[in-house]
Amino acid sequence: MPIYLAVLLGIVEGITEYLPVSSTGHLVLAGHLLGLNDADPATSSFEIVVQLGAILAVVAHYRTLLADRARGLLARDPAAVRLASALLIAFAPTAAAGLLLRKTIKAHLFGPLPVAAALIAGGAAMILVERFVVRGKAERKEGLENVTPSRALVIGTAQCLSLWPGTSRAMCTIVAGQLLGLSTGTAAEFSFLLALPTLGAATVYEGYKARQILAAHVGAGSMAVGLVVSFAVAWIVIGTFLRYLRTRGLEPFGWYRIVLGGIVLWVLGR
Repeated sequence: MPIYLAVLLGIVEGITEYLPVSSTGHLVLAGHLLGLNDADPATSSFEIVVQLGAILAVVAHYRTLLADRARGLLARDPAAVRLASALLIAFAPTAAAGLLLRKTIKAHLFGPLPVAAALIAGGAAMILVERFVVRGKAERKEGLENVTPSRALVIGTAQCLSLWPGTSRAMCTIVAGQLLGLSTGTAAEFSFLLALPTLGAATVYEGYKARQILAAHVGAGSMAVGLVVSFAVAWIVIGTFLRYLRTRGLEPFGWYRIVLGGIVLWVLGR
């Protein structure tokens, strides 16, 4: 893979992985725009590399919290146990659905039309929740300690919808958290942390299966560049997005999704 493509795909992944706009959907659209073939194993395998960079960005951003919670688990600290339990509970539904539906999803939903439909539907959902749920309730629960096992299960079940490219894992989990009464910032933080088991497991599974393709067709240089670029961009995006959520809502991202989905449908219909 040429270095410039590795840079472009790394930027796309880094920007979109933790924003509620769908990284997979954007990578599919970017691949079509750049003339990449979705059926080419090297193209789909490279997405694993840039996804790893985004995962490492969460580890870097939350390194202090993760280290504290890891020590707390060893000491059986209640806060650490609660957070770990919530993450495992939320991860379980997506892990099961992903294993059962992986082949069907790849066969039928990785294309511009399904992505456009998911972008528009998700954008409309975000706008409605922001206007009629979030703004209508002044008091919202702040802090990860409010992610109870029952809330984690609902968030994890909602995350299953993100297996449809274009839906967005961040959108599904943040909106589910909002509907459960969590503040948007707390829902986003839990969404970012939930990316570690969810994306981590997918990366390990897909990376192991594609290890020979990555070595033979992508190249060490392109993999290194894509990983570093996605890591750096995602790290910046996480901090910027959290600061943004302290004073603003998700509605602009909803409109962005609807406009982008509409443009894709218009292009396809020409």
